[in-house]
Amino acid sequence: MQTITIELPESVKNDLQFIKQNLQDLKTHFQPKQPTEFLTRQEVAELLSIDISSVNNWKNKGILKAHKIGGRVFYKRSEIESAMVELNK
Repeated sequence: MQTITIELPESVKNDLQFIKQNLQDLKTHFQPKQPTEFLTRQEVAELLSIDISSVNNWKNKGILKAHKIGGRVFYKRSEIESAMVELNK
């Protein structure tokens, strides 16, 4: 069996090296996108172990951001978690 060797031009070699490096970076830093999780007022109250009236009060004070679809109110889990503030002792 005869092997044929083809010498690639430098520009093609550089392009291949660039693509290879970008793929490696993508493998290292890739984070799959998480779907947005929406919670009802009741689910938020259960998650935080509070009364549903507290959820409504926090929404009215601007502590929690509500989203409405039709007549239903939802809260994004990520926004609930980011509304939490770390206490310094």
